[in-house]
Amino acid sequence: MPFRLIAVFMLCACASSGLAPGQQAGPESDVSGSWMLSADLFGTTMYLPMELKHDGDKLSGTYSRDKLTTGTVSGDAIHLLATSDDGTISEVHATVKDGVITGNAVETDPNDTDHPLKYTFTATRVMTVQHRAPQRHEFTPTVFYRQFSPSNKPVLTIAPGDTVHTTTVDAAGTDEKGVKRVLGGNPQTGPFYIEGAEPGDTLVVHLLKLRLNRDYAVSDDSVDESAMNSELALMMKDGGKTVRWHIDVAKGVAYPESAGPGLANYTVPLKPMLGCIATAVGLTQAPPPTGDSGGWGGNMDFNEIGEGATVYLPVANPGALLYLGDAHAEQGDGELNGDALETSMDVEFSVDVIPGTHLFGRRIETPTHMITMGLSASLDDALKSATDGMAKWLNEDYKLTPSETAQVLGTAAEYKVSEVADRNSGVVLKIDKSRLMGLVKKTK
Repeated sequence: MPFRLIAVFMLCACASSGLAPGQQAGPESDVSGSWMLSADLFGTTMYLPMELKHDGDKLSGTYSRDKLTTGTVSGDAIHLLATSDDGTISEVHATVKDGVITGNAVETDPNDTDHPLKYTFTATRVMTVQHRAPQRHEFTPTVFYRQFSPSNKPVLTIAPGDTVHTTTVDAAGTDEKGVKRVLGGNPQTGPFYIEGAEPGDTLVVHLLKLRLNRDYAVSDDSVDESAMNSELALMMKDGGKTVRWHIDVAKGVAYPESAGPGLANYTVPLKPMLGCIATAVGLTQAPPPTGDSGGWGGNMDFNEIGEGATVYLPVANPGALLYLGDAHAEQGDGELNGDALETSMDVEFSVDVIPGTHLFGRRIETPTHMITMGLSASLDDALKSATDGMAKWLNEDYKLTPSETAQVLGTAAEYKVSEVADRNSGVVLKIDKSRLMGLVKKTK
């Protein structure tokens, strides 16, 4: 049934094939190892994991995360039966040739046996992520995208460990020279294709340098309606005008260029950040605009995603397809004006891949804190999501019981409202790493 497949696609975990770099697969009839299926479902590609253990003419393991009840191999022919927790039966007939498995699958829902789901697939071995000698790439973008789409052609292929230096335009599509390059709406640089990243992996993005590259930014003088009561809304009824800010990199400050007497001496310290960083959504999902956010990251507008931060994002497509943009010279918590100090930026980043971790949301790490982010239509739900995310992170990294997790959260949690200006509100939960120094990390 399609909905089961969609869930599997979002949760799939891909393990290493166990082959050393440069090592070739065994005999064609030996299909032991980890495979990634590319399945054609009504013209849409989906990715499903398969784990096989070959013993004589018998196969055991999992298909699409469901345990095999029957598995046989005869020459190059493979037959599999797998049963899910809800009783759905998957029957697979396939052949292996030149290290590739191709075949047909039929899924039968016990509640709708008259309408089985049929699809074809191709499967290739999941290879260990290889770290070759790191390379540095100078990339000048010529195209900018306005959706976090898996269908956009990658602009550059890079490998884990590589470093990229590139530039972004501002949220309105204007570059460092003041030239309009693309329509507004947070146009993105990318997507970058990361070698070895597979659905179910985690992409790690290290923000090495964020440097402002022009002397102005734009914002406005309104307050987002989600942050106002009726009295404040009446007071702000004439807001919404564009405000241009001068950026003085030498002094490390910005100030409104046409300030009235009340702000004649008002300056803000520069704190460059990226409002958007994302992996492409899966092929089964309608591509969201670059003003949106979700499990893939996106327009998170969190003012601590700056130089020195590391962002962890789930991978839904081969190559991950990394986007970044929406540079801010400075932003207060919540992005209350609807815009921060919007500008262009030089960005230098490096990437890595953690195989098979099936991360369910966004994680951020700074030199001092580990951070989880909740995004939802309500701040209440965003707070719950951020708390759940941190509890999972603590459970993965440390030997804590639920009681111990609660005690750490209750004594070390720091909450911030990261975003109120977009479709999703954001709440982050931070824990100072120094609070965890006495805990014992799990061994991998």
